[in-house]
Amino acid sequence: MKTLVDSLAAVGFLSAGVPGSEETMNKVPQILVVDDEYQNLFLMHDFLVPLGYRVSIAGEGSEAIQMAREGHYDVVLLDINMPGMDGFEVLTRLRNQEETKFTPIVMVTGQGELEHRVRALDLGADDFLTKPVDWMELKARVRSLVKVKAYHDHMLHHQRQLEDEVNRRTQELRRATKKLHEAHSKLKEASLDTIYRLCRAAEYRDENTGGHIKRMSEYAAAVGRRMGLNERTVEGILYAAPMHDVGKIGIPDRILLKPGKLIEEEWEIMKQHTLIGARILEGSSGGFISLAAIIALTHHERWDGNGYPNGLHSRQIPLVGRITAIADVFDAMTSMRPYKQPFSLEKAFAIIEHSRGTHFDPAVVDAFLSIKEEILVIKENGENGEIDFPLFPNGTDAQDS
Repeated sequence: MKTLVDSLAAVGFLSAGVPGSEETMNKVPQILVVDDEYQNLFLMHDFLVPLGYRVSIAGEGSEAIQMAREGHYDVVLLDINMPGMDGFEVLTRLRNQEETKFTPIVMVTGQGELEHRVRALDLGADDFLTKPVDWMELKARVRSLVKVKAYHDHMLHHQRQLEDEVNRRTQELRRATKKLHEAHSKLKEASLDTIYRLCRAAEYRDENTGGHIKRMSEYAAAVGRRMGLNERTVEGILYAAPMHDVGKIGIPDRILLKPGKLIEEEWEIMKQHTLIGARILEGSSGGFISLAAIIALTHHERWDGNGYPNGLHSRQIPLVGRITAIADVFDAMTSMRPYKQPFSLEKAFAIIEHSRGTHFDPAVVDAFLSIKEEILVIKENGENGEIDFPLFPNGTDAQDS
């Protein structure tokens, strides 16, 4: 069945036919005229073409909808009264199509009633023309709406360019961020490798304490997590706590490895390991090292003020020092030392509980005792050599001697 467009093209009325080449469409504004009367189509075509527009026509609604979807028109002149699908229905469908929802549509009608205008506006019409059409009015309105469509297309193109640019920059940023994370991870791993080896340097003379820095750091991290510290702080404790006794590197073997009780003079020298450790670690811009300096200095302070080196008490002692103290003491009590046999777990837990409010922060004791099962798992894994020390995700840490 021939459409109205086919019929008019056959008699030579539409020398240009429906939208032509892409190059032509990109240069000349495209107008679609929709009307079921030949005479109206003739008149619209003959008036608009000399004005520099490329005009396509459709004689009924479904044809107009298909052409509008495929034609990229700048303005649609749409008759309201058509058999079958009227202009209101065509308007509704055009506004619901992604390709035509922003195309300017002018309703052309011989009905000037207000209710038709209101209905058309509600459905998304942009303007009106009343038959018989005033040609100067048609010229002005089409020209105005072509400019509106051109501006909209320009802004849409600009928006898409911006979106493409944003997407491109986003991808570049993601790649850069990924590389930065990879570089940071490698730097962090190298730094932590240095930290761990420094800790082992301080511990290497005592073969019974090789696993101490692993176990006590795990204890301290578990207590910190139980106390509600955020994961970044918990991670800081986990990585910094192993450096708590780095100052022992400056303590003579005759004191550090003495199998018996230290005399007062020896004990004063032993206590210097807190100051030595703090001096070794002080002044670093690295977060873990700075935290480790605080821990090294304060992990032997006591809640009641009877600790060393500065006799701090209660909340004068930084929380990381209070947490590390309980982890350090528990592991020392339950481990073999040159001067003692390990305490039983029951006795160690009892001493911790008895020292609540004297040696240790009550809140830290409560947190420690509330995770006994986790503490025991850490101890068992540590004694079996099963602690995968988190400083080395690739498993490169040295074996306990």
